[in-house]
Amino acid sequence: MDMTSQRWDNTKKYLNQVFGAPTGNAPLAEQLRTLMPRAVAAGLPDIAVSGDVGALLRLLTMMACGDSASRGKVLELGTLAGYSGIWIALGLPADGRLITIEFNPVHAEFAKGEFRRAGVGEKVRVITGAALDVLPSLAQELGPGSLDLVFIDAIKTEYNEYLRLVRPLLRRGGLLVIDNALGSGHWWIDDAPGDPSHEAVDRMNRAVAADAGFAAACVPSREGVMIARKL
Repeated sequence: MDMTSQRWDNTKKYLNQVFGAPTGNAPLAEQLRTLMPRAVAAGLPDIAVSGDVGALLRLLTMMACGDSASRGKVLELGTLAGYSGIWIALGLPADGRLITIEFNPVHAEFAKGEFRRAGVGEKVRVITGAALDVLPSLAQELGPGSLDLVFIDAIKTEYNEYLRLVRPLLRRGGLLVIDNALGSGHWWIDDAPGDPSHEAVDRMNRAVAADAGFAAACVPSREGVMIARKL
């Protein structure tokens, strides 16, 4: 059966309706449901992951940190309003920690408030700055093999540099998760070459897929989520 554009839209709506809200916590579900509309009203861009992708991030965090000797350390590049970070924090063990890097200080402050409201503020460290500027010093602080999971959802043209910098930080068995592996608003992966973001993401996809140090696949949810396990 062919995948039409209407069927794809309906599928995305279905996934978000069924999987896109945490169960057993009505206030948190309501916070997440209203988070991005409130963020947009505050002037932030409406570019967060969908609820079903958030649920996937939570599950992957639980899987990556569940048997970790490091007791749960996750790095996120691109905090925005804190939506994806809340989902990640929900998957952390009790003593787990999320470090999230956000370039825009207004976005970072908004996200801090949302982390506190969600009850995960003590688990989350927000660093304000450009990821390429922050990562070298953060790598020295954390050390090689210190992270259980890295989630990348920041400037697409910088994806390959992010990959170079975070790869040594992942422990063996850790997960690399990358959003927008198939598209981002104004481009899709099957477009003709020419868009810098498209070309950078395509290079990154191919580099990870061809890297013998990773086992990788891509989940075609929303705009594509690449998942790779460090071997």
